[in-house]
Amino acid sequence: MTTTPATPVTADRTDSRTAVVTGASSGIGAATARALAAEGFRVVCAARRRDRIEELAAEIGGVAVACDVTDPASVAALAATVGEELSVLVNNAGGAFGSGTVETADPADWRAMYEVNVLGVLHVTQALLPALRASGDGLIVNVGSTAGRIAYEGGGGYTAAKHGTQVVTETLRLELCGEPIRVSEIAPGMVRTDEFSLVRFDGDQAKADAVYAGVPDPLVAEDVADAISWIATRPSHVNIDELVIRPRAQAAQHKVHRVS
Repeated sequence: MTTTPATPVTADRTDSRTAVVTGASSGIGAATARALAAEGFRVVCAARRRDRIEELAAEIGGVAVACDVTDPASVAALAATVGEELSVLVNNAGGAFGSGTVETADPADWRAMYEVNVLGVLHVTQALLPALRASGDGLIVNVGSTAGRIAYEGGGGYTAAKHGTQVVTETLRLELCGEPIRVSEIAPGMVRTDEFSLVRFDGDQAKADAVYAGVPDPLVAEDVADAISWIATRPSHVNIDELVIRPRAQAAQHKVHRVS
């Protein structure tokens, strides 16, 4: 379903480039859709929650497509809506479920994380590669995580999945070398959004709040979106292989400055 407001986001929109952002219903995805629209892209906002993306699409002059990236049929419908050419794909849909140890973790949580963080990237990329190629100047940005670079207790399933996101990105860059498609990964550290930790801890607000307790100025979704927008607006011969972004208070996955 498409939603187009009477007034475009910018008074002089002459750029016809299209961008797709998955997981656009909240957090980094919604912020990225806004950032790319501000740069003149026609943004296809893809997510499972239709009501949220319709509201977002109306706000930015974009297109709303209900899509579950783990469902190939749903992804095929997204590709049909996008059409023959696509300039930017932001594979943002992802998530962390559970915080059990390897010994106690629910395999269903691990399976769900692999489905969305790895196979979801695969489904969407496969479906939209022809349109990216046809544009003559395509860009894929996969939203990974610093969890894709280091392990930590209680994060085995998520770190395994985000390591998968990183490796898919690296492999794709090798396989597409020589074609007019750039491939990037952005790997955020501690980002405070409304839903990420709440989902991970199955709605336990106290546990979600504890992740950021005492951390002065964690990243917010707009910080990551700004970085993705920067990647998307580099000259076409410039590929940002990977961009790791953390708040100043986080020196490493296990080293976070907190104040009482």
